[in-house]
Amino acid sequence: MKRTRIIAGLAAVAVAAVGLAGCSASGSASSDTIKIAYQKFGAFQQLDAQMKVVKKEYEKDNPGKKVTLVPIQAQGNDYYTKLALMNKAPATAPDVMYEDTFLVKADAEAGYLLPLDKYTAKWKDWDQFFDNAKQAGQGDDGKIYGVPMGTDTRALWYNKDIFKSVGLPVPWQPKTWDDVLAAAKTIKDKKPDLIPFNIYSGKAQGEASTMQGFEMLLYGADGSGNTLYKDKKWVTGSKQFVDSLQFVKDVYQGGLGPTPQQALDTNVGTTIAQTWLPKGKLAIDLDGSWQSGTWLKSGTAPWAEWNDVMGQAPMPTQNGQDPGYNSMSGGWTLAVGAKSKNPQAAFDFITSFLDKDGSLKYDTENSQIAVRKDVADDTAYTDANPTFKFFSGLVENTNFRPATSDYSQVSNAIQVAMESVMTGQQTPKQAAAVYDKAVEQVVGKDNTVSAG
Repeated sequence: MKRTRIIAGLAAVAVAAVGLAGCSASGSASSDTIKIAYQKFGAFQQLDAQMKVVKKEYEKDNPGKKVTLVPIQAQGNDYYTKLALMNKAPATAPDVMYEDTFLVKADAEAGYLLPLDKYTAKWKDWDQFFDNAKQAGQGDDGKIYGVPMGTDTRALWYNKDIFKSVGLPVPWQPKTWDDVLAAAKTIKDKKPDLIPFNIYSGKAQGEASTMQGFEMLLYGADGSGNTLYKDKKWVTGSKQFVDSLQFVKDVYQGGLGPTPQQALDTNVGTTIAQTWLPKGKLAIDLDGSWQSGTWLKSGTAPWAEWNDVMGQAPMPTQNGQDPGYNSMSGGWTLAVGAKSKNPQAAFDFITSFLDKDGSLKYDTENSQIAVRKDVADDTAYTDANPTFKFFSGLVENTNFRPATSDYSQVSNAIQVAMESVMTGQQTPKQAAAVYDKAVEQVVGKDNTVSAG
């Protein structure tokens, strides 16, 4: 399934994307100039800073070569769409791009990415990457299309000071979904001016809603229908899907989360990281391992006390069933564009960025789980952040999104279902039924399987 279908489903942002590509990413003047496209948005500024450093180092080490940086100021689906539109024309297509692992297969199939096997075969550092991390950059044909930068896990961040003030235990370890909701209700009753709990939901948050929100529930739901994808088919008719939407309803219709208006603000992730958590306005946040990167000295909102104030707990399974918790993992890669006039130079830029020193800098400053063995074993990494041990420990029972070419459209259907429930437009059962029909339209009924 080609990415053109994904783009069509996101046509609302197409005009803005074309404008960006036209004014910011004009074609390279020659093969001596390589263009690097990446995301820069809200609290996520560390990548931009490191790109600028690597650009200077690369140009110094390669006289006559030039690097044009193309930071794309967009979040989630908007970034994916703008990047896809840039890739449609040789004049705007980047030589190197910041690529989400779940889009590697789709973009490789669409012809946007260059196979890198002949380049990685000659790169001595390639052996330092963990095998499962390498697989995240593979296409359906088994070829490598992206070099991994780091991975991540997800869990509950909670404010220990707020918990103590309302009589909740610290450290906190909820055993079930009901335990999470009960803690949020206690906070609501005793601290009505605070936001008890955040779970990303709705179309405005894009993949954050699907992965940090819905899939953190679904893959921990009790029963056999707790996945999206099984035996190369998409699961429909799942009670666990309905149960997950019911949790979203309990949070938003029960007054336990942000208002729907707040939750549907595209900047809410930045607000949470830079304002609500540091200022004690939000008690519990279901979020990623990278969150503390914002609060480090190198982050966009340094917060010296963050480790004293914020605790972490695994997100429990629905009824405490094995393995007791659920996490989701993803990650990003750097990939070479298929239309690059100088793919060797593009790959050389990637190796400059993701050598040991560059990977160490990226992983520590962005609170990423290391994907290089030499970085993971380096005390400069392990001592850099007190949460690394906790979040790395979740990898044992983490789950991954289906890396298929049609996943983006399925993800969009999940976001629609979440939003309809959080705003009270539909019941969980109604929203799940609409989702099932949408999935059948996207992939065809023969490519779905009933959970029952």
